Amino acid sequence: MTSSPKKKANADRQPKVTLRTIAQHLGLTPATISAALNNSAAAKSFPEHTKARILAAARELNYRPNYFARSLRSRRTYTIGVIAEEIGDAYGALVISGIEEYLRKNDFFFFTVIHRHDQKLLQTYAQMLLSRGVEGFITTDTSIIEKLPLPTVAVAGHTRVEGVTNITLDHNLAARLALTHLLDLGHREIAFLKGHPASSDSGIRWAAIRAIACELGVRIRPELTVQIDSDATPQLGCPFAKELLSRRQRFTALFAYNDLSAIGAIWAFREAGLRIPEDVSVVGFDDIPAAAFANPGLTTVRQPLQRMGQIAAKRVINQIEGNVEWVPEIAIEPEFVVRDSTGPAPSSFRKSQSSGANRAKRVPSKLAAPSRDVLPCPRRKPVDFH
Repeated sequence: MTSSPKKKANADRQPKVTLRTIAQHLGLTPATISAALNNSAAAKSFPEHTKARILAAARELNYRPNYFARSLRSRRTYTIGVIAEEIGDAYGALVISGIEEYLRKNDFFFFTVIHRHDQKLLQTYAQMLLSRGVEGFITTDTSIIEKLPLPTVAVAGHTRVEGVTNITLDHNLAARLALTHLLDLGHREIAFLKGHPASSDSGIRWAAIRAIACELGVRIRPELTVQIDSDATPQLGCPFAKELLSRRQRFTALFAYNDLSAIGAIWAFREAGLRIPEDVSVVGFDDIPAAAFANPGLTTVRQPLQRMGQIAAKRVINQIEGNVEWVPEIAIEPEFVVRDSTGPAPSSFRKSQSSGANRAKRVPSKLAAPSRDVLPCPRRKPVDFH
């Protein structure tokens, strides 16, 4: 007699693995299993070999926790609110990737909202996330100016706000690495693309560049400085580099606010008939994935963006669960990655610099002689995050 499809499906269905199943398998109590799998305070007293046995058994038995039941029992949502400026840009995507990886491994969920530097929208979204029961906030490229009612970690936050932990890059070191590299290659006339004023890193990064340039004797000339004022897109930097060229002031290197603007500038320079790096060297910032595959590969200051996201997620969970005390700041050191977009300053320019002559060279052939105007050094150094 042939069994019906329904009966066969029931026969093939595997019994559900519960905390009790694992407890019976190991000869322990369900409470012990729950504490170990949830890494609760009670589990801190367990021997490491016991916790390892429990985790191994959960994997072996293919245990899948019931998050709904877990939330009802604990009266928690295990959910984090992520507030980002943009989700599709390379910077935000890497940070959020790190956040997601850590939260997933620790059985947390997250909601993401995008504010595009709209302060009114930012406040509205924060309230919406609160109404959905999030237990903490992580922000990226977002200027937090007032205390939020939950544990908060801000990636690239710079304002000291009680209850908010800022994860910051050492921008002084970043500026020193980039400018020293260009100076060592013989560059003295350096152009700059400044970041969008709404970007949380823009002001602190420019202050650091000015301070370190002053210390190293690098002239920052207004006519070789262009302000970016558009959103981060693949075309970012191209029109601003064209504006720089239109001023007909000679320079041999460009230090761009980020990698997108640096790559856009390379497009503009090539369109004008300039070679990279033979005529103009270009340095970016962030080391997004596209930087390594640009043509030529982009020399850049590396921010460990994915790791910064992981650190933010770990920190906010620890604060929620009371495992750490609040700290206002966690400092991250940058690295400097040298690729093919930088090279020695053109020899004709170096000779004119040493002789004091204003002879033309390939880059300046379309540009006028350098001006003597220089931005004054800042009176005070920017905040040092060490």
